[in-house]
Amino acid sequence: MLTFEEKLDIIGSFTELKRYDVSLGRVNFHYENSIFEKKIVVYHLHPNGNGFVYAERINKNYKTNKKGMVNIRNYTEEELRQIIKESISSLSESSLIEETWINEEKQILKLIQDFDLWNIYAGDMLDATYATYNAAVDYLQQEGFKRL
Repeated sequence: MLTFEEKLDIIGSFTELKRYDVSLGRVNFHYENSIFEKKIVVYHLHPNGNGFVYAERINKNYKTNKKGMVNIRNYTEEELRQIIKESISSLSESSLIEETWINEEKQILKLIQDFDLWNIYAGDMLDATYATYNAAVDYLQQEGFKRL
């Protein structure tokens, strides 16, 4: 496990991030050029080595919490650099994200990112709208759908 100081050095090497010291010795890093309201890339990096990186907008299967954050406590240097690059990129690009989901009855739904919302479509009909990717995915999974 990387130490707090090692993580600070790695994160600090991303010149596009701005450091903010917060309570209890924790540190946040913001990406001020984000095209979204979300600016925090690294959240509550703690002297004990725990911390989080925003990964909700990354189109990979990172296990995120309800805030779209991934715990980086046991990340290697390479893993930490990679997820931070991806996080910054996800806050820099407004490219449309579209996923196809299917259930056992072969019904197909589309999950489409529309600015800061996640819409689920059955054909041309809007089925549901969610504020976060994770909430939309939870709904789809509860309804028995799987990503194609």
